[in-house]
Amino acid sequence: MTEYFVPPVVDADPDANATDLLVARVAASPNAALFAVPTATGGWSDVTAAEFLAEVVALAKGFAANGIEPGDKVAFMCKTRYEWTLVDFALWFTGAVMVPIYETSSPAQMQWNITDSGATSIILETADHFARFDEIRSDIPMIGHVWQVDLGDLKKLSAAGTAVTDEEIERRRSLAIGSDVATLIYTSGSTGRPKGVILTHSNFVELVRNAAVVMHEVVSPGASTLLFITTAHIFARFISLLCIHGGVKVGHQPDTKLLLPSMASFRPTFLLAVPRVFEKVYNSSEQKAEAGGKGKIFRKAADVAIAHSKALDAGAVPLGLKLQFALYDRLVLSKIRAALGGRVKFAVSGSAPLGPRLGHFFRSLDLRILEGYGLTETTAPATVNLPDKFKIGTTGPALPGVGIRIGDDGEVSVKGVNVFGGYWNNPEATAEVMDGDWFKTGDIGAVDADGYLTITGRKKEIIVTAGGKNVAPAALEDPIRANPLVGQVVVVGDKKPFIAALVTLDGEMLPTWLKNNGLDATLSLADAAQDPVVIAEVQRAIDAANTLVSRAESIRKFQILPTELTEASGHLTPKLSIKRAVITNDFAGAIESMYSDAPATAGFSLG
Repeated sequence: MTEYFVPPVVDADPDANATDLLVARVAASPNAALFAVPTATGGWSDVTAAEFLAEVVALAKGFAANGIEPGDKVAFMCKTRYEWTLVDFALWFTGAVMVPIYETSSPAQMQWNITDSGATSIILETADHFARFDEIRSDIPMIGHVWQVDLGDLKKLSAAGTAVTDEEIERRRSLAIGSDVATLIYTSGSTGRPKGVILTHSNFVELVRNAAVVMHEVVSPGASTLLFITTAHIFARFISLLCIHGGVKVGHQPDTKLLLPSMASFRPTFLLAVPRVFEKVYNSSEQKAEAGGKGKIFRKAADVAIAHSKALDAGAVPLGLKLQFALYDRLVLSKIRAALGGRVKFAVSGSAPLGPRLGHFFRSLDLRILEGYGLTETTAPATVNLPDKFKIGTTGPALPGVGIRIGDDGEVSVKGVNVFGGYWNNPEATAEVMDGDWFKTGDIGAVDADGYLTITGRKKEIIVTAGGKNVAPAALEDPIRANPLVGQVVVVGDKKPFIAALVTLDGEMLPTWLKNNGLDATLSLADAAQDPVVIAEVQRAIDAANTLVSRAESIRKFQILPTELTEASGHLTPKLSIKRAVITNDFAGAIESMYSDAPATAGFSLG
């Protein structure tokens, strides 16, 4: 068993709560921009720290005037936008507890979160959200107030609270101490019924204050970020609080189709993203170059960029490589850098391994991707690569105030300032994952001699073949998914004679890829899944992944599904991780067909 613990660099304050982060920021720089909101002309309008605090207090008064009491649970369903953090802090200033609901949740999921948490009011964003809520409204009579953002209800609330005094809001916001519940976040439910994760004010305050010290190059006054990951997830929620504490200007763009133009106008200095976003940036750049007849130049530029980054790690860049890099940087890489806004220096990445190749590629764009690791139960980050402590291919060292333990079976456990307060109304589930102060993550990993963590897979997802071979699916899935044609890949083979895989095509990338390869760009997903050229390309991606593992671990057969796996279809979590149990159940017939005695047909291939 191996243990690493990094002592905190900030003294703990057990009386502090999350509102103190905003109050301290306003005291430090009241007139500095803390947010920017989009304008009708495509630009951005700054919101200062003092202006944001004034809006928070006004909205908190509205909640108080409408009967929201300290300790009340308020459900909130809304995409990533300025109002999300406004509501978050207004509820804290009222003394209430937010229960976020993912904007993609079904009526049944909404009902579970509301009833299990005991929420008594709900804020919805859109008419569609209200329609979903309306389906279950008769089954949740405990809900009193229902507000809708798009109907202007937040402004109406603020206007209705003018009789509530500043002193009353100050009293309410000061009630919570560090050990009190700050929020209940329901797990995405990749298996079983979602559990309510209790995060305390200390979880947020202590982790934010410690992380800000070691990440000062990333989050400090003058820095900016454009959030597009859902703020209902702890990853973006934590970053939002870290930015308020650090004085970072935050913009929002929930529509990923508008991400690049928004980045060009907002010009952030750092990003928050999951690996799939970086894969898409790379793949779309490659396919765009291919369409313009410059595919070979792009791939050569990528190879040079990766070699250049590896040479930096080795301590010296040979002169020839240095000259090549200067050439391809001017011809290719600088254009990608400009498309990202031209100022991005760092990106924080989590939820899945990025892969060393993309880590090196983006590093040579002068974009250092700081991979981290954490879960909702660890208030997002437990470990993260830092600007001055950085190893591509790892998730970095533990943050200050956090400990990492690797069990004899390889399971990663975490303890420290970020570990949650248990599962709401579920002491049995809490007991299952706690070993004293240590939270058992269920992930398998290793820590090197310098304390850098590498995650290799989920304990419960390890596949044991009929021959007794243990296989970690992620080791195969991650490199296959990097192919521009591939949307998702799910490795299967538990108790089976060999490893196989379900593959989906990337519907967004497919038309460009088909056109670049001389095929009909209008082919449907179902037709493309049976095209020999497409099948051969997927086979090539699988063959490349197979070179990374032993023969017994390699994928011997696959099937391309005629559909996509999406969050809307119920097969991906909000952070775009696959719901393995749901997928293997829904496509059980396709899986079994790969293990039948029938020969491979269109959409299948033998490895």
